Amino acid sequence: MMVMDITTPSALPDTEYDSVLVLRPPSGLAALNLRDVWQFRGLLGTLALRDLKLRYKQTALGIVWVVLQPVLAALIFSIIFGMIARIPSPVPKVPYFVFAFCGQLAWNLFNTIVTRSSVCLTGNTNMISKVFFPRLVLPMSTIGAALVDFAVAAAMMALMIACCHVKPGIALLLLPLWIMGLLMLSLGLGLFTAALTVSYRDVQYILPVALNLLMWASPIAFPLSFAIGMVPHKVRFMFYLNPLTGLLEAFRWSLLNTTAPAPRSVAYGMVLSILVLWLGAKAFKQMERKFADVI
Repeated sequence: MMVMDITTPSALPDTEYDSVLVLRPPSGLAALNLRDVWQFRGLLGTLALRDLKLRYKQTALGIVWVVLQPVLAALIFSIIFGMIARIPSPVPKVPYFVFAFCGQLAWNLFNTIVTRSSVCLTGNTNMISKVFFPRLVLPMSTIGAALVDFAVAAAMMALMIACCHVKPGIALLLLPLWIMGLLMLSLGLGLFTAALTVSYRDVQYILPVALNLLMWASPIAFPLSFAIGMVPHKVRFMFYLNPLTGLLEAFRWSLLNTTAPAPRSVAYGMVLSILVLWLGAKAFKQMERKFADVI
């Protein structure tokens, strides 16, 4: 989309033309072409459904993997931190396994979107080089499949909460807000890494390592109070600077009725998520013009 300005001759030096047509690239939100994305919403849904089908095609357990993966991760965390390190569950009468599963539920949503959106362009080279459509559709399509996985695992989480007789408080109403923060943060990082992967294929090898480091720098399997008390003072900043810290603590607060997180930490996580989404979308649009040539 280009902005056209027709400048009158009186505002310009003497010329033989009656008017001058000035073409300017769109800026701000107009540069994202969200209207085009909406027009291709059918393609967005088709790609999300295709991603969901291909993920569990020709697998013996199928969609059971959606629940099995966080269950196994929570089991490992509960053995390491609950049995070996003997960290008590922050929630009375709630097993450490349920506490770890709750953190893993939020982390899997974030991790799935970042990982799959980072390779969505290189995995659809034929579409990019031969078919016109808004390139933003590809990374955004990963959200639909990730939310389906999240809903299935969340149903398992709800069953655990019912079995443990946990009564979520009024904070449960804020749960969609924390999910939205995770979606914005993960999509922003996914847009940036997807654009970088087109030119630098090393990103797809560096990203899993970076996400593993980020996982251990986030209060997923342990409460933030334990992390602050155990890690040296010099490295505590990684928990405070991590935007996932406030979002994960708020996510567990809404589901398990844990201690309310610091408002400053939650506000920092939400504001940074919006900023990362904006910067990621801006970087994606700036590098988009080279996709068809480089990919």
